[in-house]
Amino acid sequence: MAHLIADDITLQFPLHSKAQVQADSDDSGVDDRLITNSRGRIVGIQALRNINFSLNEGDRLGLIGQNGSGKTTLLQVLAEIMVPDAGTLTIEGRSTNLLNINLGMQPGASADRNITLRGLAAGHSLAAIDQCRVEIIDFAQLGEFAHMPVETYSAGMRMRLNYAIATAFQPEILILDEWLSTGDIAFRERATARMKQFVDQAGILILASHSEKLLKDNCNRAIWLDQGRIRADGDVNDLWEAYAAEQKKRVDEDARLRAPEHDPTPANKTAAT
Repeated sequence: MAHLIADDITLQFPLHSKAQVQADSDDSGVDDRLITNSRGRIVGIQALRNINFSLNEGDRLGLIGQNGSGKTTLLQVLAEIMVPDAGTLTIEGRSTNLLNINLGMQPGASADRNITLRGLAAGHSLAAIDQCRVEIIDFAQLGEFAHMPVETYSAGMRMRLNYAIATAFQPEILILDEWLSTGDIAFRERATARMKQFVDQAGILILASHSEKLLKDNCNRAIWLDQGRIRADGDVNDLWEAYAAEQKKRVDEDARLRAPEHDPTPANKTAAT
């Protein structure tokens, strides 16, 4: 049975010397994610701080938060693209991520060869790859081009091949940054249906999105990330409502601060004659 445990995950992004700047001397306005040295220079950023959660078979987790809250960074850690500076990540089961479906494509090789290479790189057996080969080529609508180098394909053909390979093998742990659907109208309809089936087959789903419908349709649990920390963890419907209410409050407050304190044209001002 698939499971995933994030235990006190912390990740820092160091700044190179040319990017380092002096921190504001007024501590009240300093973002507490900033890492400073003894001279008060900003030398890094705490991207993730003390992230703890666990997922088991059947869990559908949505990641909620503003841009810059750490959602994509956390996905990259969970996909083992980034290594945390502290804490441990324990994964049981094959992890599939669709953060970059173009990664690993060999332009000089045929579609047939790329299916084999990418399937092996993802940990699948040759037998499992061969079971999916014809279906991948048919879905991508490659025809005779399946045996020609990918570098001879049009952009649309390459996109369809990448999509077909990425969604061909049943995922045990699926990691998504927004919903994956692309191409022209005809292909997009087929891709959306394929993506829905692909997500439904996953033992565990982790989905980061700004879409209320996408999260509520596909997730039963959510984590609200705020400045690299877990602010709340619970039912996806409850957390979305709380998050949306805060976002509206921020927008209203911003509009109030931007509005002029009074009408610059006095009501009793008369036109010059």
